Amino acid sequence: MIKLFLIVNKQGQTRLSRYYDCTEVQKRTVLESEVIKLCLSRPKDQCSFLEYKDFRLVFRQYAALFIVVGIDESENEMAVFELIHNFVEVLDKYFSRVSELDVSFSKS
Repeated sequence: MIKLFLIVNKQGQTRLSRYYDCTEVQKRTVLESEVIKLCLSRPKDQCSFLEYKDFRLVFRQYAALFIVVGIDESENEMAVFELIHNFVEVLDKYFSRVSELDVSFSKS
């Protein structure tokens, strides 16, 4: 099951966040900052799957955006990795060339 979905820029600013678990707002901020630090500090030649507390993180970088998905142990990491890619392809078709501004300021 997917627990969280984040889109973050290279500066560590959250551009989109969705939680599929009941999490308090204060805990979300701490969680986001820790997850962002982990993903941004990871070298490109290392794996895009991380263990974090009671769930796994799957992330992918597209230009200046990082897409991070938190999943539980029952989910397949490679399937989520492909899900991220398909999500970006859909955004790319919708916006014709997806950018950070499209994600941040879209009203839909």
